[in-house]
Amino acid sequence: MLRKFLVFVSIGSAILLVPLSVWAEEATAVSEVSKEWNPVSAGTLTTWTAPVCSKGQFVIQPFIFYNRTRGTFDSDGKYRSLAKGDRQSQYQEQLFIQYGITDRIEIDAQAVYQENYVKQDGASAQKNGFGDSYLFLRYCALEDQGWLPHLTGLLQLKMPTGKYQHFSPDKLGTDAMGSGSWDPGFGFNLTKKLKPFVLHADAIFSFPQKVMVDGIKTRYASYANYDLGVEYFLPKGFNLMLEANGYLQGDTWEAGQRTVSTSVSYLTISPGIGWSCDKVQLLLAYQRVVAGVNTDANDSIVLTGVYAF
Repeated sequence: MLRKFLVFVSIGSAILLVPLSVWAEEATAVSEVSKEWNPVSAGTLTTWTAPVCSKGQFVIQPFIFYNRTRGTFDSDGKYRSLAKGDRQSQYQEQLFIQYGITDRIEIDAQAVYQENYVKQDGASAQKNGFGDSYLFLRYCALEDQGWLPHLTGLLQLKMPTGKYQHFSPDKLGTDAMGSGSWDPGFGFNLTKKLKPFVLHADAIFSFPQKVMVDGIKTRYASYANYDLGVEYFLPKGFNLMLEANGYLQGDTWEAGQRTVSTSVSYLTISPGIGWSCDKVQLLLAYQRVVAGVNTDANDSIVLTGVYAF
């Protein structure tokens, strides 16, 4: 299923990147009023926004997550709630920074620190540490004009800065912070303004490299993230946000053999409310994993803000 999805979206990406001269000519005939409407906001929570920073601009965006696990989705996609008395939660602090190299090219970085808590069968454990980190390079290929969306290409590299092996049984899985693999990837981001709405979409494909995990040669399957988001702008700087975030990954291979029923997928729905001015943008949102395979069923409260220098 993941392979078909990758092929489908790759073809779609190629079509989007083909020069659309006829459409561009029609787009110039659209009213200039829509081009002048340029609201500021923190953007959607997970979905990328396609516009990049201007040359020399530095943007910093911290995130605070509180994740509460209510259960799990098993290998058949069936939901199972946590046993009575068991608890699992996580605090996560993320920092996302952007810098404009030119008016069309920016570099980005993301780091995360997490605090994991588990109570299971009367035993409890907690562990703090850094998770995996990311580097990004984005190029604006097309700006929002008439009927054409803002289109940005993306290169991504996930770096294994989180603990991924030699876990302690006493920690009940709380010391698992990362995957251990270097994951290069690519994708695209789309944004379209349709007053009073701003629409966003993205797809990113990643390709984990082989890694030794506790002495076993391991290769995680390629995976895809895809996101859809919409913002609705209200008076006095307020806006409402709604997005859907998906993830697809195939089975893991260990010591040259595929480990069956280890594929992972999930779908998250997230509403939120924001307030913004020219210098600072804020967003408060709620995330809920509504479906999945081999994944936790989480409910999350998220607060983020954006400050541009």
